Amino acid sequence: MADNSAQVCFEVSWEVCNKVGGIYTVVKSKAARMKEYYGDDYFLVGPYFPKKTYGIFEEKVPPEHFKQVFDKLKQRGIEVHFGKWLIKGEPNVLLIDFSDFNKNADNIKKELWDWFKIDSLGTEYFDFTEPSVWSYAAGILIEELNKVMNKRSVAHFHEWLAGSGLLYLRHNNVNVGTVFTTHATTVGRAISNEDKPLYDIIDKINPDEEAKKRGAGTFAKHLVEKVCAHNAHVFTTVSEITGIEAEKILGKKPDVLLYNGLDLATFPSFEERSVRHMLFKNRIKNFLLYYFFPYYSFDLDDSLFFFIAGRYEFHDKGIDVLIDSLKVLNEKLKKEKSPKNIVCFFFIPGAVKAIRPELLENKTLFKDLSDSLEDVGKNLNTRVLYLLASKKEITAESLFDLEFVKEITPKLKRLKRKGLPPISTHELFNEDKDLILNALKSAGLDNSEDDKVKVIYYPIYLTGADGLLDTSYYESMIGGHLGVFPSCYEPWGYTPLECGALGVSAVTTDSAGFGRFIDEAVKDKKDSGIFVVHNYKKQKPEIVKELTDVMFNFSNFAKHQRVANKMAAQKIAGLADWRIFVKRYIEAENLAVDRVS
Repeated sequence: MADNSAQVCFEVSWEVCNKVGGIYTVVKSKAARMKEYYGDDYFLVGPYFPKKTYGIFEEKVPPEHFKQVFDKLKQRGIEVHFGKWLIKGEPNVLLIDFSDFNKNADNIKKELWDWFKIDSLGTEYFDFTEPSVWSYAAGILIEELNKVMNKRSVAHFHEWLAGSGLLYLRHNNVNVGTVFTTHATTVGRAISNEDKPLYDIIDKINPDEEAKKRGAGTFAKHLVEKVCAHNAHVFTTVSEITGIEAEKILGKKPDVLLYNGLDLATFPSFEERSVRHMLFKNRIKNFLLYYFFPYYSFDLDDSLFFFIAGRYEFHDKGIDVLIDSLKVLNEKLKKEKSPKNIVCFFFIPGAVKAIRPELLENKTLFKDLSDSLEDVGKNLNTRVLYLLASKKEITAESLFDLEFVKEITPKLKRLKRKGLPPISTHELFNEDKDLILNALKSAGLDNSEDDKVKVIYYPIYLTGADGLLDTSYYESMIGGHLGVFPSCYEPWGYTPLECGALGVSAVTTDSAGFGRFIDEAVKDKKDSGIFVVHNYKKQKPEIVKELTDVMFNFSNFAKHQRVANKMAAQKIAGLADWRIFVKRYIEAENLAVDRVS
């Protein structure tokens, strides 16, 4: 039997060297494993935006036979930049500057209509036209490179943004296998974004009509998705739940499911995670000192840090469900007279004005206090040793001399504030209309002193240098105890997987691709480390109850149980290593080449 496996792979995505959304993580984290299989015949194809590529793309002199193709395409307005993406594996990258090719936009739209009846009349440039022109140019590039390489080639296209390139190859019968991956359907995401129960109504809707109702852009994207799904040699999606969605909305069952993974070799070992957990947990504690303690104090050593992180999608990400569950959890912990305090962070970027001035003032006063203590630090250590050795009582009076007490007392008084700690770290535009703030207030989660659940809405991107926590995305996660991601619409869901890879327990759902995957893959649910809340086709009260139970049970875990959960979370994350999942990509791409043959 002839070997029809792929020898050359062109992976085409709008997010190659162009961070926009979750697909960037997919192509970036997978690249090294793909290169292991294809070697130097693996090429990532993306758009050329100089500002986006600065520091991550290194341009190289192209091979001579490539240079001939690039010179030919430049005459048509397609300028190709060849080089390396400066990530693990340093894969080959072909970035297309299509600015001079834009003059063909109307003709490209006409061809999409003539060839496949894709109606893009009335679509806007940045919404639909720009990626369509780029991906059409990518199709031409792949056609020309395929001629000079003379090997069995496959072109793998991600999302509708790359769709016109796939359709160009198929219409012109180019001898290249094609794979199309939809990470979420346009119509499905639109319906869910409107707080509608997608999976409850998916059998009753007319997808084309639903797309039309939402404007020319949505309709055109939907048609591109639909036509690509039916015309690609191999159609794929990223999870079982997205496969259900695609079959109903695009009318095509996926040939292969391409789960999203992580390169777990790039994550710290469990021992390293333990050290970093202590480091960043202490940084969070220091932040909480000046956030809450000017108003009142509570036991930080008996507190757990929960968090949610992601885009501001109030319903899709389950933010509404989390807030309702925290309300019930707060009441339950108070009723039980639990010694535990929960501090829940909402790491969700919003419409930010500036850091609240009282918070900056608190931080400055605490820094002054801290500096004063550092000044007496060495003497303090000696004094403590003396008191311990002499078996004398350790009191403020025995530790500090009178001069220091006189100096520190006014500083402590200046730190005291009336009222309640703020719910949000930042002032926001239209605060009275902010969904998260309003929902927290409606739930009675206002950071009252007797609340067992405290909340902090942290509405900025975690860069590691924001003037408050000063922790990055992963550092904020690793300093926490439980990531809570009760999404009702999540094609895959990287955040709980990232938690597991960092040795942090997490909550996901069976409406998320990753949650559905581990719910099936992990048979022993005891001490699972990553908990799956069942919200698929469930009513909100049922979901809230199950999530509340998970968080309440977790709050009652002893320290050794939380450690066991961390280890279990890490083990579960290992099931989603690209080492394993990349084989599905190779399977899909070989199948596409085989179908061409």
